[in-house]
Amino acid sequence: MNHHRVWAISAACTIIASMTMATAVVAQTAGVQAAGAPATGIGQIKVARGQVTLHRAGQTLPAAAGTRLQAGDEIRTGADGSAGITMSDNSILSTGPNSVLALDRYAFDATTHQGRFDSSLKQGTLAVVSGKLAKQSPEAMTVRTPASILGVRGTEFVVSTGHAAAR
Repeated sequence: MNHHRVWAISAACTIIASMTMATAVVAQTAGVQAAGAPATGIGQIKVARGQVTLHRAGQTLPAAAGTRLQAGDEIRTGADGSAGITMSDNSILSTGPNSVLALDRYAFDATTHQGRFDSSLKQGTLAVVSGKLAKQSPEAMTVRTPASILGVRGTEFVVSTGHAAAR
């Protein structure tokens, strides 16, 4: 494993730890609002460092903390970028530098905790702490990479595509 990949995975794990603590505080202070997002908002960016952009419906937008996310969005980080995302089911995702993460499909019922979450890590690194959806139905969450499709069966994992090309 090269130095850049080790650093990226380490950075992603650090962001996940920070996000876990931040999510606990948000959940305590916001109650139901933290778990149930509006239909057009499936989650939000909680932390954005360095270059982070959001690609939505053919447009490129700056992605800052507080940006609401929708199914079909793509989050991209530059060489100095990383992003921490909290989904409406309290799943926590963290992308490292030079990453491209697509939120392909997301549906979550806050009452039954049923739904579906499909994402694609096109390049870079991704660390995940699964939320209510995957805990209720582990087969309901998948992460695609250029080389594989991961079915989420645990609560925490880190994946790297092995080729985070500089942009």
